[in-house]
Amino acid sequence: MAEWRLWRSWPAAAIKLRLEQARHSPSNVGAHEEEMTGDHGWHHFYSEAVIATEAEGEDRFGRARAALANYQFSAPAIVLAHFDQAEPLLWRCMLLEVQVLGLHHLCPAIVNRVTDEADVFGFRDDTLEGHLERGVEWFLLTRNDQGQIRFRIEARWQQGEFPNWWSRIGFIVLSGYYQRKWHRLAHHRLWLLAHYGSTRQPPRDAAGPTHQGVDVVFTYHTNRKWFQ
Repeated sequence: MAEWRLWRSWPAAAIKLRLEQARHSPSNVGAHEEEMTGDHGWHHFYSEAVIATEAEGEDRFGRARAALANYQFSAPAIVLAHFDQAEPLLWRCMLLEVQVLGLHHLCPAIVNRVTDEADVFGFRDDTLEGHLERGVEWFLLTRNDQGQIRFRIEARWQQGEFPNWWSRIGFIVLSGYYQRKWHRLAHHRLWLLAHYGSTRQPPRDAAGPTHQGVDVVFTYHTNRKWFQ
């Protein structure tokens, strides 16, 4: 089950040790992706948004691709990703530090699939033993002929094992709210990264777009949870 702390994270040495341990953790998924449907007891939904439109000579897709591969899209106040940046993306092991109501949970995951084409880039995280959830999650960028860049996050999951009863209550009651908030922030952060690079902030003399919002659409294949 997930290791947890109250109000604080782990020191760097402890993260390094636990990351090494996670590399030897087995998967806790127990099903193929196509079998993860509502009929089999899985939650399945995705969020999607156009994060940029690329004109000739621009490289917004390249900037978004680099940010996605380095997990910079994730809002660290909700999900902070710990991993070795020297590792290749495929089979990269990560500790996702999930933070809800002052509780910090270390949730191991591994990149099990990578798609890397001229106009499509993304990867799939699979949960490992010790994660709060069981399932897979895709993060996918696509670019069409008009230069429109779309970001999609698709999750198929079930509840995992909880270290204590208040973690279970907080997860059940608030997971929908935090999941939607994290998804919206991820689209917004990748919007900034695609336009302005790793600084994630527009320069003072930027001639780019002034509207920083993105229209995030959620699609649920199974029933929505409370407070979503």
